[in-house]
Amino acid sequence: QVQLVESGGGLVQAGGSLRLSCVASGRTASVYTLGWFRQAPGKERDFVAAVSSRGGRTKYADSVKGRFTISSDDAKNTVYLEMTSLRREDTAVYYCAADPSLIIRTSRAAYDYWGQGTQVTVSS
Repeated sequence: QVQLVESGGGLVQAGGSLRLSCVASGRTASVYTLGWFRQAPGKERDFVAAVSSRGGRTKYADSVKGRFTISSDDAKNTVYLEMTSLRREDTAVYYCAADPSLIIRTSRAAYDYWGQGTQVTVSS
């Protein structure tokens, strides 16, 4: 089992920045990709970004490219999501997820482990 704990969410004005963190524990050697998803009220949980632990490859949703940066610190088993130029439509619960695959996948079904989520609210 892998446990994921997110932190760093909060309330921010449009145009502002936030950094989310996710610490992984347990059988972390069994997962190779860490990702972030988000779910707004009444909407599906959508892929945001992911990073592979081997080689540091990254992938982003088109809606966040150029504004969000995902990174990882393998020594700390932590993945970060640096969010800048935030917009009201970025408001959602953000979830950290772990995937055993070496290939970065964007489907929610590919991820076996999930954190509890952290709320990000962007005000105008």
